[in-house]
Amino acid sequence: MTDFPKTALCAAAFILSAGPLAAQDGVSGTSFVEEFDTLDSDRWYVSDGWNNGKHQNCTWSKDQVAVQDGKLTLSFDAKPAGERQYSCGEVQTRKRYGYGTYEVRMKAATGSGLNSAFFSYIGPADKKPHDEIDFEVLGKDTSRVQLNQYVAGKGGNEKLVPVAGGADSAFNDYAFVWQKDRLRYYVNGALVHEVTDPAKLPTNAQKIFLSLWGTDTLSDWMGRFAFAGKAALDVERFAFTAEGAPCQFDGSVACLVN
Repeated sequence: MTDFPKTALCAAAFILSAGPLAAQDGVSGTSFVEEFDTLDSDRWYVSDGWNNGKHQNCTWSKDQVAVQDGKLTLSFDAKPAGERQYSCGEVQTRKRYGYGTYEVRMKAATGSGLNSAFFSYIGPADKKPHDEIDFEVLGKDTSRVQLNQYVAGKGGNEKLVPVAGGADSAFNDYAFVWQKDRLRYYVNGALVHEVTDPAKLPTNAQKIFLSLWGTDTLSDWMGRFAFAGKAALDVERFAFTAEGAPCQFDGSVACLVN
């Protein structure tokens, strides 16, 4: 489960081959490392003034997006906006990305009914099928992160993976490597899940999203919501390394896969 009036994307990493890689349809973005010294408006679009449906109890607001001291902070707060009692923060890339390695270093928010998400997405608003790849930390239980992917709107591929020490107590590294024939998920540099079933592998180029949102209705999944004060998802770094490109920083999953 995630956001909808938007788009997103996924990852891969390496390939030692003599010939050039085949172009993936719809890709417009290239490799980058974002350390959030500023919020580059050419790269990132700030969601503002809408929500993703009745399941979401907050309105996306630019006021809940801030960059300071090399860190992106996405907040959830009791500040009414639009039709909702609460407001929340999200950024998304303007361009679409394809096969490669996607990795984020983030500290999740705490609180039942909240969702700290890093994912790629494309969908009907972009005149494409709904494809998606997810890392989601549910604030009701921050000892685990949920992995999932959607292909043409079909999900049901959830897997819960432990996060040592808790996803909300310190910064952790989450990554996925997206290739045509497989998808691999990593937590703090360790491979935790691999998908090779062609029916469960997204194919469409996607946008990248970072978001914090809440719900009053999806309590079976995200827990019963009870506002306990302003919450925040903090992000220290995001990187995308296109398939076949060299890794861009020490410790990158793109340096490890082969």
